[in-house]
Amino acid sequence: MLKRLAIRDFVLVDRLELEFAPGFGALTGETGAGKSILLDALSLLLGNRADSALVRQGCERAEVSGVFAYNQEGVAAAWLRANDLPEDEELLVRRVVEAGGRSRAYVNGTPVTAVQLKDLGEHLADIHGQHAHHALLRADAQRELLDVQAGAQALVREVGDLHKRWAALVREREAAEKQSESMLREREMLEWQLGEARTLAFDAEGWQQTNADHQRLAHVASLIEGASASLAALDDEPALTAEVERLGQRLTELAGYDAQLAPLAELLVNAGIQLEEASSGLRRYCDRIEQDPDALAEAERRIGAVTQFARKYRVQPEEILALQQTWELRLGEVARAGDIEALRADEATAQARFRERAGELSRQRTKAAKSLGLAVSDAMQTLAMAGGKFEVHIETAEPSAHGLESIEFRVAANAHQTPRALAKVASGGELSRIGLAIQVIASRAGSAPTLVFDEVDVGIGGRVAEIVGRHLKALGVERQVLVVTHLPQVAAQADWQWQVSKGESRGSVRSMVQTLDREARIEEIARMLGGVDITETTRAHAAELLGFA
Repeated sequence: MLKRLAIRDFVLVDRLELEFAPGFGALTGETGAGKSILLDALSLLLGNRADSALVRQGCERAEVSGVFAYNQEGVAAAWLRANDLPEDEELLVRRVVEAGGRSRAYVNGTPVTAVQLKDLGEHLADIHGQHAHHALLRADAQRELLDVQAGAQALVREVGDLHKRWAALVREREAAEKQSESMLREREMLEWQLGEARTLAFDAEGWQQTNADHQRLAHVASLIEGASASLAALDDEPALTAEVERLGQRLTELAGYDAQLAPLAELLVNAGIQLEEASSGLRRYCDRIEQDPDALAEAERRIGAVTQFARKYRVQPEEILALQQTWELRLGEVARAGDIEALRADEATAQARFRERAGELSRQRTKAAKSLGLAVSDAMQTLAMAGGKFEVHIETAEPSAHGLESIEFRVAANAHQTPRALAKVASGGELSRIGLAIQVIASRAGSAPTLVFDEVDVGIGGRVAEIVGRHLKALGVERQVLVVTHLPQVAAQADWQWQVSKGESRGSVRSMVQTLDREARIEEIARMLGGVDITETTRAHAAELLGFA
C-alpha cells in the first residue's frame, strides 16, 4: 500500500508531504481546489506520460516520490527480481520531470525506463479516472475488463502473439503461391551463381598469397640480378665484408692507445658481423630463387579468374565471400518460399496452436463472464436499480489477435426487460452506478493493493450515494482505498479524510492539504451538505452521517 507521497513544484503544489493510512480515505474540497492534482501526481509516479506542463510555473523541475509497503513474496517483489532491481523493506519510487519535458524515473535508487515504471505501477495501484464509466461503452474496454476479471492477461498476450505468428505465415504462404514462377527463376539463378562461386573457391588468405607470389614471380629476373650483385660486392675481390672486418680489427688495436676509438671500433666490428650475416642470407636466397614460368602463369590465371568474377558481380575481390554468404541465405529463403507444402504445414501448426490457446481463453472468459454478471447484478439491486440485470454476452467471431469471440456488456435497468447493449440503453445516472459497481468488483479481482477512485461517483446521490460509500468502506477492509468525492454520503463513510484547498501565497496560487480531525470532518461534511451558510442543523446532520452523534 501507499505509505508516503512527496510532491515538489508540481502544477499548483510547491511542497507537500502526505502520510497515508490503511483502509478507506476520502479527499474532499471545493471544485478547482486541486484534488485531482494529487491523483495526477500519483499517476505520474506510476508511469503515466510526463509533460513539461506539470512543472510549476517558474521552476526548473517537478518531482514526485512515493514509499510503498509491499509483500516480499508478492508480484511487486517478483517484478523487482525479474528486472534485477534492489529490494528493501519498503519500495521507493521517484519521478522527475524537467521544464524542458525530459523525465527520469528511479526505483529504490536505480534508474528505470518509463515502460518499466508503468509495468511496476500496475502492481502497486489501480487508478479509476473521472470518466472511467464512459470508457465501459467501448468494446475494447469491456473485453479488457473481463480479461482482468478472469486473470487472463498473460494468456491474452500469448494468444495475440500466436495470432501474429499465424497471420505472418498466411501472408508468407499466399505470397509464395502468387510468386511461385518468379521464385523458381530466382532459385535457378542463385544456384547458378553459387555454383560459379564454389567453383572459384575464393579464399581470403589464399588470395593474399597469390598476389604475393605473382609479385615475386613477375620480377624474378630483377630479384636474381639484384641479389647476385649485392652478394658479389660483399664476397668478391675486393671483398667489402673482409675490408670492414679488417678496419674494425685495426681500430680495436688502436683503441689501446686512445679509448675514444673504442666505440667506433665496436661499430665497425658489429657492421662486419651484420655484413657477414647479410652475405650468408643472400647466398641462400640466390640458391633458392629461380624463374618458374608455370607458377607465374598459374598465378596470373588465378588473379584473372578472381578479377573477372568480381567485375561480373560488381564487388571487390575481398567482398566475394560476403556476396556468397548473401546468396546462400537468400537461396534458403527462396527454397523455403518455394516449398508450398511446407509453408502450409507450418501455417496449419500455427493455426492449431492459436486455436488451442484461444479456446482456453474462451473458457476462462465464459467462466468470468458468469461471475461478473452475477456480481454486478447483485450490486445493481442496492444501487436503486431493483430488478435490474447485468450480463456479459460472448459471441463467436472471426479469429483475431483478441481471440475467438466478441464481448459485449448488456444491461436491463428494470425487471422484465431484456438485457441490451450497455451503450444503447443505460442513461447517464444508470451508467455511473453500473460503471462504479463494475469497477469496484473488477478491483477485487486485481492484485494492486491500493485502489484510487477519482470522482467516479458523479451522477449519483442520496440513498444510492450512501450505499456506494458502504461498498467502498467494505472494499477498504481488503485494500487501501482512496476516493476523490463531492458527495458527503460517500466521504462520511471514510476511515480518514483530507481536505484540499487552494490559496495564494507569495504572489502565486498553491494547493494545500489538511488532515481532518473529528471536528474538522464535521465542518467539512456540513459544508458539502449545506453550501455557503452552515447551520447547527447542518452540523448535526453531518455528525449523524459520520456516526458521531
